[in-house]
Amino acid sequence: MAKPAKNGINPEIEKHLNKLMKETMNSLETSLTDKMKIIDRMLKLEQLKQKVADDGFGGGFSEHDEE
Repeated sequence: MAKPAKNGINPEIEKHLNKLMKETMNSLETSLTDKMKIIDRMLKLEQLKQKVADDGFGGGFSEHDEE
């Protein structure tokens, strides 16, 4: 079993997802709709990686500014 990353996405899982994406995109049998779903999921993965990299993400919710 793969070791989980200390901070962020597991690199082995990310490597597998990238390989799967390349194979699917090169397939002539895969529909355009399915290819767009994969692109959407990969963009979502990039968003999650950016959120994990930002230590201050969500930190503003705990601060109460009462004026």
